[in-house]
Amino acid sequence: MSAERDLRLTARLALADGTVLRGRGFGAEGAAAGELCFNTAMTGYQEILTDPSYAGQIVTFTFPHIGNVGANPEDEEAEGAAALGAVVRDDPTEPSNWRSARPFAEWMRARGLIGIGGVDTRRLTRSIRTKGMPHAVIAHRADGAFDEAALVAQARAFPGLVGADLARDVTTPVRYDWHGGPWVWPNGFDGSPAHRRRVVAVDYGAKRNILRRLEAAGCEVIVAPARTTAAEIKALNPQGLFLSNGPGDPAATAEYAAPMIREIVETTGMAVFGICLGHQMLGLALGARTVKMNHGHHGANHPVKDLETGKVEITSMNHGFAVDAQTLPDSVIETHVSLFDGSNCGLRMRDRPVFSVQYHPEASPGPQDSHYLFDRFVAAMG
Repeated sequence: MSAERDLRLTARLALADGTVLRGRGFGAEGAAAGELCFNTAMTGYQEILTDPSYAGQIVTFTFPHIGNVGANPEDEEAEGAAALGAVVRDDPTEPSNWRSARPFAEWMRARGLIGIGGVDTRRLTRSIRTKGMPHAVIAHRADGAFDEAALVAQARAFPGLVGADLARDVTTPVRYDWHGGPWVWPNGFDGSPAHRRRVVAVDYGAKRNILRRLEAAGCEVIVAPARTTAAEIKALNPQGLFLSNGPGDPAATAEYAAPMIREIVETTGMAVFGICLGHQMLGLALGARTVKMNHGHHGANHPVKDLETGKVEITSMNHGFAVDAQTLPDSVIETHVSLFDGSNCGLRMRDRPVFSVQYHPEASPGPQDSHYLFDRFVAAMG
């Protein structure tokens, strides 16, 4: 097919099944192939697009008004953009918020993020829920000229996330000390509190606000690369080990992460806490398996039931794989489940201070129902 040109429709979203959606481009120009998912959060689009867990993915926002409060450096969860691009219904407007430092489209362009507006995101979301997360290409050209057949071919050539160890691409290359507490109205980021416990946080794609919540709970946080060994962790003399969120197939990352976690659990009395990919890493290290989900959980309004207390928490989630609860060994208790589909959302060991959750208790973006888990982690260190 020859290149098609439409100066009004300067973006394309091409799916591997041959579907091509035309829209108005914003942000960076270019083309990127990845897995297409949807996110139901009404706020926090900056936090979402800079969450390293979205590496290799294109995000469809179900909330129509994305970009209306602009962008600022305080709401970024990592140094570089993590997602590949954003699909929205309404074109971003001029910002209307006192915290805005620049328009959303300008921030997207600076971050290398591709945007397409004017898309029927409800139709797209229903399709993803029914058929699963497709491979797709998002493309933006100011001249409106596209070879749509080539874009579809590019989407079909995308290898997918199964078997992909993406943590290696987003982890810190060197160990460093984290400093800084959470954002507090009206002054911004809070200073560091007194440190009561030392924690090594293994970075599989850690969000900044998780590190801030650990510090707020009284932890001295040392951030370590994904391939850090058990011996290197022990040498730092921590009281706790934290396993961060991150992207990709947990089984691929677990090839080197699970042996380290297993050694820490079996040879020390150290408290261990995992979130998201860290939850999956812990599950795999303890003998469970993980499975690819149809359309995953992405949003800030997911109800999760604590099976031990009976309480329901509204949580923030971002994951396309899940721990298979049926494969948990007898030494591990399932503690939380999703009230959307019954999938596993938490576990703990029966006889050791080791636990994890699938969701994001740091609430960035999202509700703060689960902040208590950081205090539970500190208490588990004794």
